[in-house]
Amino acid sequence: MTRSRGLLVAIEGPGGVGKSTVTARVAQFLSAEGIPALATREPTDTALGTLARHGTDDYQGEAMACLIAADRFQHGEVIGPALERGETVVCDRYIAGSLALQCMDGVDREFVWLLNEKAIQPDLTVVVSGRPDVIEARLTARGTHSRYERVEDSTRVECAYFAEAARFLRNKGHRLLEVDASHVPAEDVARTIVAAINRLRKDQP
Repeated sequence: MTRSRGLLVAIEGPGGVGKSTVTARVAQFLSAEGIPALATREPTDTALGTLARHGTDDYQGEAMACLIAADRFQHGEVIGPALERGETVVCDRYIAGSLALQCMDGVDREFVWLLNEKAIQPDLTVVVSGRPDVIEARLTARGTHSRYERVEDSTRVECAYFAEAARFLRNKGHRLLEVDASHVPAEDVARTIVAAINRLRKDQP
């Protein structure tokens, strides 16, 4: 019997919305169901990804967009084989994150897309959103991780850019799922995503 290709699921959304927790929970729930899953993130933990993750004050605009894209292509060397093994790869931030944050950084959206259109495309992009005041409270409690999160009214601005990124990707034919996590526990958000993943797996040939 030929093994089915795995799925690439991108968990996207503004800082403080709970992506990292949701990503971990989705992988845990899939594994508990006997579905091989790999949780990962971008920027990655490689030297290149670490440079991008901690370099938001040093690199901006097109330079940062290219740095993030380079890390994504290198990440493909991990994602691609995992998909071939039939694993479900769950990634905290992916292409929608670039379309939101790099455009928020003043980069033209078509340029960002040009950098990313040859990367491995996600089978499902999940945009986790919520009320800006709720996300802002979480972000304040967690602490900021980058200059994007230090922009005035950053959460509202970032939410708007992610909404635009979702529309852009949907117009490109990408499959999207939007989840409001304002007052929903991470476990419930994760279960909603796992249900969507299972529906996709059933539709695979």
